[in-house]
Amino acid sequence: MKELSLHVYDLMENSIAAKASLIELTINDSIKDNIYSFTINDNGKGMSQEFLAKVTDPWTTTRTTRKVGIGLPLIKMNTELCGGGMEIESELGKGTTLRFWFQHDHIDRPPMGDLAGTIVMLCSQHEDIHFIYKHVTDKDEYIFDTDEVKEALDGMSMNDITIIKYLKEMVQENLEEIEYNE
Repeated sequence: MKELSLHVYDLMENSIAAKASLIELTINDSIKDNIYSFTINDNGKGMSQEFLAKVTDPWTTTRTTRKVGIGLPLIKMNTELCGGGMEIESELGKGTTLRFWFQHDHIDRPPMGDLAGTIVMLCSQHEDIHFIYKHVTDKDEYIFDTDEVKEALDGMSMNDITIIKYLKEMVQENLEEIEYNE
């Protein structure tokens, strides 16, 4: 994947497939500390320690439609090539926490891509899931919480094209205000 937002989408879809009702994404985007870190925390079904031990093997997957799973192995490889790494913690019945990070200024670090579009697309496709997205920069932080958005929409669907467009613009403007980095 050429953009970090696509990795985020793919990895958050893993949480959705794990039947999570709460998914939290935290991005620490610090030029000062030279780190671009991502944490995805969910309350899904979790993984056994045996499965967790081999989850970064591309031939390990829970999918029944194909025999390969490349999301985690690919992000692990990308982070390691860019002065970073990856950690996963999981407990059956409780959920999973995935953390991966890059050296911010590494020449091979993929660009962010359309993060606002990715976040809004996930939220509008899965309105039954509570998403909390927090982006922290050297300047400030921004939090997008779907429970707050749903309350403000007063019953309107986040899946309406007009709402999607508005939410994407809102997220993008807030990211620019806190000076997020590509």
